This record gives sequence, C-alpha cells and structure tokens, in this order.
Amino acid sequence: MNLKKPAIAGTLESSDVQITLYPNEGNGIEISLNSVVKAIFGQAILETARAVLREFGVTDAYVQIDDKGALDHVIRSRMQAAICRSAECSYDWARED
Repeated sequence: MNLKKPAIAGTLESSDVQITLYPNEGNGIEISLNSVVKAIFGQAILETARAVLREFGVTDAYVQIDDKGALDHVIRSRMQAAICRSAECSYDWARED
C-alpha cells in the first residue's frame, strides 16, 4: 500500500499515542519514537508499529510516534487509522483478526 499524504491519528493525552505518517518513497520504513515509557516498552511499541505496517503492506513510510503510555491495542488502532488516512483507503473496522 502506498501512502499518498501525511496523516495523523491520536492525541497527546495521557494513555494515548499520536501517530504521524509521512510518505517515504523508496526509503523503506523509518520510525521515530518518543515515549514516556520508552525504556521499558519501547521495543514492544516499535514491534506493534512494524506489525501493523506489514499487515497493510506499507513498505515505505516515515513514522513519528509520540506515546503517552498507550496500551498495545490503542497503538494498533491509531496506526491503522493513520495508514488509512494517509493512503486514502477504507477499512473494515468490524473485522476480526
């Protein structure tokens, strides 16, 4: 899936995460992580972000993650929303993985 434009999902409120995606054509996946729990959960946050990108077939993106202690399912849903906004695609939010 190709990203067409920058997109944001989420907030900077406590227990949330703000994901900003930018097209990064030809440069692969680059992720910048700023998190209040980076020392403990940083690797898990990055793994979740990469997993969602793989699920959507995104191969070129610059991802900025500003985490305020979000749980994994929140990170996953914010990533999904940001990808759909950036790629201008629809998503079946009721589907079960």
